Amino acid sequence: MDTMTTTQTSDHLPALAIPLLSLAAFGSGVSLRVMDPILPLLSNEFHVGLGDASLVITVFSVAYGIAQLFFGPLGDRFGKYLVIAGASLACAVTALLCGLVSNFPMLLSARLLAGATAAAIIPLSMAWIGDVIPYAQRQPVLAKFLIGQILGLSGGVLLGGFAADAHQWRLPFLLIAAIFICTAAGLFAVNRRLPAHARLTRETEGSALMHILNEFSEIGRLPWARLVLATVFLEGAFLYGPFAFIASHLHQRFGISLTSAGSVIMLFGFGGFAFAMNARRLVQRWGESGLSLRGGIILAAALLTTGLAAQWWYAIPACFMAGLGFYMLHNTLQINATQMAPERRGAAVSAFASSFFLGQSAGVGLAGRLIHYTDTGNIMLSGAAGLIVVSLYFARRLQHKHLHQV
Repeated sequence: MDTMTTTQTSDHLPALAIPLLSLAAFGSGVSLRVMDPILPLLSNEFHVGLGDASLVITVFSVAYGIAQLFFGPLGDRFGKYLVIAGASLACAVTALLCGLVSNFPMLLSARLLAGATAAAIIPLSMAWIGDVIPYAQRQPVLAKFLIGQILGLSGGVLLGGFAADAHQWRLPFLLIAAIFICTAAGLFAVNRRLPAHARLTRETEGSALMHILNEFSEIGRLPWARLVLATVFLEGAFLYGPFAFIASHLHQRFGISLTSAGSVIMLFGFGGFAFAMNARRLVQRWGESGLSLRGGIILAAALLTTGLAAQWWYAIPACFMAGLGFYMLHNTLQINATQMAPERRGAAVSAFASSFFLGQSAGVGLAGRLIHYTDTGNIMLSGAAGLIVVSLYFARRLQHKHLHQV
């Protein structure tokens, strides 16, 4: 069996190898954010509070985060690309389940399964790119791969808005299932044509559970890895806690339709797309520490603007800038995640994604409880304050690390 060694060249990869991963990431992004504008509809249909309705987002994120801990070592053992293909097929099944449920507890269960099956896609894709793309070229390639996720996050919110206004919240899940079926077919076909260096696996000894525990124990011993994991956890909490309620905020405070609110939030994805198209230039100009600091400041300013705005249309530029700032910060964290433990990259990137989504679930869960005591505007202000502190601290530590490497 092949042994994972150093990063190989990306020559001779099938042309569709990375675009198909991006399409899978698109489906994952739609699955994650499609429920945001639907929360008021779910609240009315199932007779639960808005905070309780947000559990459909929380349980997805919790399952997504915890399942990472198993998919990382699984991808190292059986091949990352093959595991992504299998997970995409499973995502089609769980999406159908979400669309067929008859009550709120069943919906929560289906969303839990959907989060678990989607967990393999983005982190294992990032780890696979880390295996086949040299470090010097990796950040722009990762940024372009993430266009799929960016468009998925935006398209999910827009699709959810249309579905909510039409009172047809089940229909988006049929579309998600179709996307994943087509994607899985393509991924399985490409996997058979991958060159040897892109299908590396690693033999393991002993029980699978002990292997998984050992992998994450080794990663946890690395100080830099601990910092990256803690930072991305807090980033997920401080951003997505408030972000999950932006559609409800615009709908309830300003009376705009959920479709319009979803369209505004879709601009978050366009901001991320703008970063992806200019990633190489921005990295060269500001470096990793400069990107992370500026990204955090822009992101916090966008949340402040949305939370304090006297008119709904202030959220239009704010959501665009939020996407730009988020991907400036998050892409820098991602590139560090791919290199914090190269010899066990699948497990390392999965730990990174797990931390991010557990942070999201913690943030949404906390915001869902706080919504009973305060308004959505104050939740956005608290998220902005947290993001400023997190980005400033990480940028300083990153700058210090690079100075000591020179």
